[in-house]
Amino acid sequence: MKTIFCIKSSTVNLENYNIKDIQGTSGRLDVISRCVLSALINDNKLEKNIQIWAFLDNYGTFVFDSNRFNNDTFPKNEILLTDYFVDFIKKGNKKYTVNPLDSIKSSNLDIFEVIKNFVKKKFQIFVLNESGIVFSRIFMDMSPKKNLLFIVGDQSGELINSKELKELNLTNLSLGNRSYLASSTIRLIKLNLSLLI
Repeated sequence: MKTIFCIKSSTVNLENYNIKDIQGTSGRLDVISRCVLSALINDNKLEKNIQIWAFLDNYGTFVFDSNRFNNDTFPKNEILLTDYFVDFIKKGNKKYTVNPLDSIKSSNLDIFEVIKNFVKKKFQIFVLNESGIVFSRIFMDMSPKKNLLFIVGDQSGELINSKELKELNLTNLSLGNRSYLASSTIRLIKLNLSLLI
């Protein structure tokens, strides 16, 4: 089973990026980094067969595939991961001669093109939405043999409520009536999926 998470950000801006103030100078790239760590790491080790696609409006699409990284060199804390990621994005002025994130794949596809591609590949696709079907109702129908894709959304909620996403007629999934941080949502999904295997 392959599990993929999709997260989008229209706010990431690295023009004034400073490692001493990642939150204030990156347009909240720290949120993306936290989601990457939640998706790929468990017990301080890289998981198998997990991807997280980060759609950054100002910089393109980046695919973190757990199978492509080295567990010993992958940055497992938010500050290091963010700094290496910024270095990867700003390929022109390299800060690091060796970057453990050089295995990231870049793409020019937007989130809707990617989702449509995974629909064609017969992935089970779920949109994380507080007003969706309660996770426990769908959980028992999930197959450990099926590939899964979860659309986590963006900070503004615009993606989840967009006309383009609604037209794809995907299943909306809720983890309950509480609001969770995107990184916590990813952790909760992984925790539940671990019970399937």
